[in-house]
Amino acid sequence: MRATSARSFEPYSGSDMVDEKGRYKWDPAPDFPFIIKLLSFSRRQGERPLTWHDYLELFIPLGRRCRLRVGDSVLNLGRGDVLVMDNLKLHCVLDFPEPQSRAIVIRFLPDFVYSFGSFSIDHLFCLPFYHQIEGQPHVLRRTEAATARVHAALGRLLECYFDKAGLPYSQAGTKVFFLEVLYHIARQVRVSEVLHSEYLRQQRRSVQLRKLFDYTSQHSAERITVDQAAAIAGMSRNYFLDAFKAVTGLTWVQYFNQVRLTNGAHLLSETALPIAEIAARVGYADQSYFDRVFRRHFSRTPREVRRENSPIVMPHRARRNVCVESA
Repeated sequence: MRATSARSFEPYSGSDMVDEKGRYKWDPAPDFPFIIKLLSFSRRQGERPLTWHDYLELFIPLGRRCRLRVGDSVLNLGRGDVLVMDNLKLHCVLDFPEPQSRAIVIRFLPDFVYSFGSFSIDHLFCLPFYHQIEGQPHVLRRTEAATARVHAALGRLLECYFDKAGLPYSQAGTKVFFLEVLYHIARQVRVSEVLHSEYLRQQRRSVQLRKLFDYTSQHSAERITVDQAAAIAGMSRNYFLDAFKAVTGLTWVQYFNQVRLTNGAHLLSETALPIAEIAARVGYADQSYFDRVFRRHFSRTPREVRRENSPIVMPHRARRNVCVESA
């Protein structure tokens, strides 16, 4: 994308940007909760954590190819594709063919676009983020004719956003061009038939589940049953099972195992703790079972991950919480 050709890209930082609850940190300005990050990803960074976050996000890869995990799905993206991130699902960049790859990442809070004081029609701008169907991610492919209009709006957005000399007009223009981007995305993914009341229900459901995500990130080594998880989220068992699957794309058991295994991957790469002790710390009393499920999930054994990532010896400071964002 030509608007980024003369700009510098910062290295993606995953583990360093996680708060005490395991959530990816971003503290936006209250009067302008919006940011564009130009990020570079390197193979030397090792295992990138599965993460989640409160804010909404667009992800646009600039490399030839890029694979992402989002929930239980693996997405193949090409240069210039536009992904509407399903932010509450655990996700991360898996791999890319080049030694380094780059991406544009746009983060914003829903209130930047729509709040309960806005006109009801404004919810259409955020609808693609809240109405996602498992197995059908909202991806605008570069080869689609409509994506050219998104790219044109993105180019104007980037120029205005990085024009710091034009404050406060650059911020006003940023919002105008960002709404244009969202307008073209909303028209392309065509979910406008969803009622405003359903949109608000999805928002409330997401807020309820955040309490459970926070709790899980700090207590993943413990046994948390479906009934306990539903109680933490303040839902009945049956409603919880449906709501959790709709929001995360995973069953509760699948999600909980992903959190535990991600914790294990972090300890393998960041500490020199014995693998048996790591297995116990993340909730697996049987190391052989931990080895099997770890390999099934990451396509590598714990020993292979340890060899690739050259662990730092810091057993007394090893983090035990999962990173629960993105790319």
